Amino acid sequence: MAKNLHTIGMVVNDLGKSLSFYRTLGLDIPNGLDNEFHYEFTNKNGFSIGFIPKATMLKTDPNWIEPTGNARISLQFACNNPEEVNKTYSDLIEQGYQSFKEPWDAFWGQRFAQVLDPDGNNIGIFAEL
Repeated sequence: MAKNLHTIGMVVNDLGKSLSFYRTLGLDIPNGLDNEFHYEFTNKNGFSIGFIPKATMLKTDPNWIEPTGNARISLQFACNNPEEVNKTYSDLIEQGYQSFKEPWDAFWGQRFAQVLDPDGNNIGIFAEL
């Protein structure tokens, strides 16, 4: 039987802050999950992201060591148009999230911006030009 990639898992320091960040990016994540042991979001295409609080990871693997650096994982979110890239970026910055790179017209034909999620992961926001 063939295996299918189902979920990308992300260890997060604060589940509530992380879920709030990803709600701003349009993920339909219900409220009231801030103290759960794990939350798995699945989009309409069947792709899943598992948000695993650091405390849960340490219960599962007491020897787990938090990675360092700014490239733990990179996720990219598609927007409908360049204006939506600008607005999404602005909304995140206004909410206090850190910019990695302001929106620009990339040489590969996309409007592209990057922000850091609450755990320092680089999140791309893009749309075709």
